[in-house]
Amino acid sequence: MLPLGGQRSGGSHKRGGTHLRRRAVPRRELLPLGGQRSGGSRKRGGTPMTTRRHSEPILSARGIVNRFGRQEVHDGIDLDIERGEILGIAGGSGSGKSVLLKTLTGLHRPNGGEVLLDGKSVFGIGQTEKASLIGVLFQQGALFSSLSVAQNIMLPLREHTKLPPEDQERIAAMKLELAGLKADAGIKFPSELSGGMIKRAAFARALALDPRILFLDEPTSDLDPLIASGIDALIAQLNRSLGITVVIVTHDLTTLFTICRRVAVLVDKKITVDTLEGLRRSRQPWIHEFLHGPRGQGAMTARKQSHGIG
Repeated sequence: MLPLGGQRSGGSHKRGGTHLRRRAVPRRELLPLGGQRSGGSRKRGGTPMTTRRHSEPILSARGIVNRFGRQEVHDGIDLDIERGEILGIAGGSGSGKSVLLKTLTGLHRPNGGEVLLDGKSVFGIGQTEKASLIGVLFQQGALFSSLSVAQNIMLPLREHTKLPPEDQERIAAMKLELAGLKADAGIKFPSELSGGMIKRAAFARALALDPRILFLDEPTSDLDPLIASGIDALIAQLNRSLGITVVIVTHDLTTLFTICRRVAVLVDKKITVDTLEGLRRSRQPWIHEFLHGPRGQGAMTARKQSHGIG
């Protein structure tokens, strides 16, 4: 059982009436540590597979238009996200990477177009069902400073389930371990964590309801290369062990080169989606410079080393 620790003075977020005995997560059960959904993903030869891998995409965006005043950020973007893949989203400053992520998760309604999640409009899905389908890691972790790490992880469980407190604590401990943190990290507050630990704690919270798709906004930003490579390894491990779909918004070329199967690049209000091999053959000036510049060459070297090539 993971102790929760006390809360700091100056603002308690603890809810009253915690003696709830039944839960109401729609359609599926919460997974045990390292568990897999029945009829869900299987592994063959070490490669994650899902029973619906070759069927319709888990998320589909069509004709997305985003504008702010007279400034148009996206002009008719189409994007399909396949089940079980790791997809990177890249682009220059101001290209609308974070706006696109917010649109795909239903946090921002576009001026035009639609987003379908499991065949349903992401803007028509109830909050509890959406929380059970989508997990989000925001930039800088976005942990609540007045809550302990364990309480941060349990927050989605309190909001969207009727699990008793002891089960919430047990799940929080499981998610901490899954994210690579020790159990005693649960009693700490965000101000007591390093940058890498904050990202891992935010991962644990994003995984609290066993989402089918995980959106990560700059998961390795402001981390030193060694810690960043550990976060990349965590993402790949979660994808392999749980078969979870992962979408990463990042400018980190090492992340794109080492763990993403496909990359979506935002340039000039449009999007180009391909494997890195395909994108490296692109004649679009920004894409060519992005992938063939000094940082791109360094990331390619790191990729070859991670795959035992050369």
